[in-house]
Parts: sequence; C-alpha cells; structure tokens
Amino acid sequence: MIDITNILTLTHKELRDARRNRWFLLYAVAFAGLSLALSWLATSGLGNNGLAGFGRTGATLVNLVLLVVPLMGLTLGALSLAGEREQGTLLCLLAQPVGQLEVLLGKFLGLALALLAALALGFGLSGLLIAWQGGATQAAGYLLLVLLAFLLALASLSLGFLISAAAGKGSTAVGVALFAWLLLVFFGDLGLMGTALVLRLDVNQLFAAALLNPLQLFKMAAILDIRSSLEVLGPAGIYAVRTYGDRLMPLLLTMLLAWTILPLCFTYLVFHRRGVL
Repeated sequence: MIDITNILTLTHKELRDARRNRWFLLYAVAFAGLSLALSWLATSGLGNNGLAGFGRTGATLVNLVLLVVPLMGLTLGALSLAGEREQGTLLCLLAQPVGQLEVLLGKFLGLALALLAALALGFGLSGLLIAWQGGATQAAGYLLLVLLAFLLALASLSLGFLISAAAGKGSTAVGVALFAWLLLVFFGDLGLMGTALVLRLDVNQLFAAALLNPLQLFKMAAILDIRSSLEVLGPAGIYAVRTYGDRLMPLLLTMLLAWTILPLCFTYLVFHRRGVL
C-alpha cells in the first residue's frame, strides 16, 4: 500500500531542494522578469497595432509560455531521477522503507509545486500590472490562461520524468530533454504545415496531428480563450471549431491532462523495471 506520509515527506524534501537549486531559481526569476516586461510593453501600447488590453497581453504571454515553460519542465524533470541515480542518492533513498511509486509521486509532486509556484510568481506580477492598467474585467480569461500554462508545465515535467527514468546519467537526460524541447517547438505551426504538404494530410488529419503535441494543445486552447475563435490557425482551426463547438475547450484540457498522466504512468513502468541501475 502507498504511505501518504512518505509521499509528503519526499514532497517536502523536493521543495527544499528546489529552493537551493540555482537553475530553478534562475528559471523562476527569468520567467517572472520576462512576463512582467512583456506585459508592461503590451499594456503600454508599444508594438504593432492589433489586439488591445488583455488580448494583446495574453498573446504575448502565450508566446513566452510556449518557449520557456516546456524548457523549464523538461529540464527539471530530466534531472529528477537520473541526477540522483548518478550521484548514488537514489540507491540510499530506496534502501529506506519507501516504495518506488512513493518515491516517484513524492518527487513529482514536490517539483510540480515548485514549478507552479515559479509560474505563479510571474503570472501574479503580470496580473497585477494588467489589473492596474484597467484589465481587471478580463480576470476570468487571464485565470484560464494561467491554468493552461500550469497544465503545460505539468505535461512537460511528466515528459521530463520519463526521460529521466530511462536515462543513465543526468547529462544524458538533460541532452535528450533539450532535444525533445526543440522537437516539440519545431513541430509547431511550421512543422505541421511542412508535414501536411509532404504527406498531403487533409484538415482532420492535420488537426489530429496537432493533438499529438502538448505545445499545440496549449496554443489552441489559449487562442480560443483570447479570441473565442481559431480562425488565425487556418483550416485546421476552423475545422476544430465547427466540428467540436463548445466541446473543443474541454477536449483540449482533457488532452493536456492526458499528456501529464500517461507519461507519468510510463515513467513508473520504466522506473520499476530499471530501478537504480
């Protein structure tokens, strides 16, 4: 049986370790600084004409999240198991009366809470700036954007854990995580367009391919939140809105949640088979 006390103890340990992790602190400060700076530029009226108020700020934050949040989640998750396995601390941990599933859940919850706290700092500062500039009426839309960013962070962290469980060394895990980040970013809009042209995908196949990328799931949900339409994404966006209608947002949220749960389940299977080796 799972011992909740062991999980909470490991969660608390991961939170303490995160506060001493210079990479995590750098990520937190960088995200907070960038989100605050971009929000200030958007709300001050700089840049190209287009979406005003929350719409312009939200569009700016979406691009920031797409680049930074997956990088944070993948690299932090990649070091979680592989780093401790390489240092030998994972062997000492599993020698205690604690199960592998408890170790996995405790470490994931601890890093997840630390990662979400870092994102909350950046979004909190940006939200205060937006409210100060008169955007308080768009609070519901902004909170949904924050929720989507949280789900993307958890999905990225879960993928990072899967990489970490399979890798033998921390450096290898980080390298694979960076490659996975580049791959996910590359297979965004341009990658999907190129794939559609080469493979001659029709519109429903193109939308199905977009569902296989958590970054695209976040982007579609965020644009739907800001604009209430996906016409900016072309035929695939129009197809998605016309086919699923009001069910589209729940579908995207469910898929993002699945991108968190399924890799974590595979992580346990790999971790259980490989152990500390």
